[in-house]
Amino acid sequence: MSLNNLDQLYRQVIMDHYKNPRNRGEMDQENKLVVNMNNPTCGDRIQLQLQVEDEKITDAKFTGEGCSISQSSASMMTDAIKGLPVKDALHMSEIFSDMVQGKDYDEEDLELGDVEALQGVCKFPARIKCATLAWKAMEKALNEQKH
Repeated sequence: MSLNNLDQLYRQVIMDHYKNPRNRGEMDQENKLVVNMNNPTCGDRIQLQLQVEDEKITDAKFTGEGCSISQSSASMMTDAIKGLPVKDALHMSEIFSDMVQGKDYDEEDLELGDVEALQGVCKFPARIKCATLAWKAMEKALNEQKH
């Protein structure tokens, strides 16, 4: 597949997650982890809710508003981490951060699925914070839970 076709495919995946977000909404469960984060430079905001049982993420939902990158990233992330052990979700976040910053990452290490569509963000440094907002919220929630 040519690079141009791949970029077009990735744009379609991003817009699909933006227009048809997965896991948008609020959880009813008690004992959920809730983190609110925002990106003051562009106005993106997110509230992430996670349900963790036996060191595994059993559910993930988000609400918020912002650009297509931040909102589609939240949709992709919540889809990708559901069912994962906490340590794997945190590891995936590290890989994602490296990917959107244009750093080398091990593609074989974890299956990223739709999340890989955001790898082009590295070409637009101002958008990296948009792409990583939901991921930083997930890291904060899981790290606060440990304490």
